[in-house]
Amino acid sequence: MKKGIHPEEYRFCVFKDMSTDYMFLTRSCAPSNDTIKYTDGNEYPLIKMEISSDSHPFYTGKTKLVDTAGRIDKFKNKYANFKK
Repeated sequence: MKKGIHPEEYRFCVFKDMSTDYMFLTRSCAPSNDTIKYTDGNEYPLIKMEISSDSHPFYTGKTKLVDTAGRIDKFKNKYANFKK
């Protein structure tokens, strides 16, 4: 590996899936302003995620039903006044 291009300040961080509240502790150099108390009683920087293996349909085997018809109707109603 090339010297001087990789970060050196790796620290323990908690990654939290915001949709399922699943958390895991690992080392990272990602910046974070938030902290959280982990299950071991220590406080670590918190990195929030929208999706993880705990909530991803590929790993869970569950799929979310997306109401596309409702979304289309909402869009049409919202922009109906802009027709010329």
